[in-house]
Amino acid sequence: MAFGRAKFSRSSSSSSSGSLLSKLPLWVLRFLQFVFAITVIGLYAQDLRAASKAGKYSDNKWGYAVAVGVIGAVSSLLLAWPRLSMWGWGWDLVVFILFTALFGLFGKMYINERDEGISGIKRMKNAVWIDLINMLLWFITAVYGMIMFFFFRGSKSLHTGRATV
Repeated sequence: MAFGRAKFSRSSSSSSSGSLLSKLPLWVLRFLQFVFAITVIGLYAQDLRAASKAGKYSDNKWGYAVAVGVIGAVSSLLLAWPRLSMWGWGWDLVVFILFTALFGLFGKMYINERDEGISGIKRMKNAVWIDLINMLLWFITAVYGMIMFFFFRGSKSLHTGRATV
């Protein structure tokens, strides 16, 4: 009967995305992704604004950093919904790769740089570590999404519990 199988399958009364308590870690991760993406935008946009004000050339590297920050912030808001997160793990990987490139680009420029009291270099060294945090957060959510996708996609439908999704 169904009692022997119920131990290994999800009940029809619960959704495939889990309880509110099981969604909390994902929401915390997405919130942190949003906060750190906004931080990236703020740290790199300062130099773009200063260059624009001075009428100087703004380097494309800083434009890339701001664009990655915007992509990360918007994506974290959209993917905070657990059902999208389960299917959005591929996009998590894309954003992870973007932040990996950003960390590599600015890490090569600023990690070994001596700040010698210059606030701009100090700020950029801090920005590199924020990039690393972003990269790790996106990696964690990508792995979480893969696990949810590959292990829980064969669950029963939400309303009737009869169809396999």
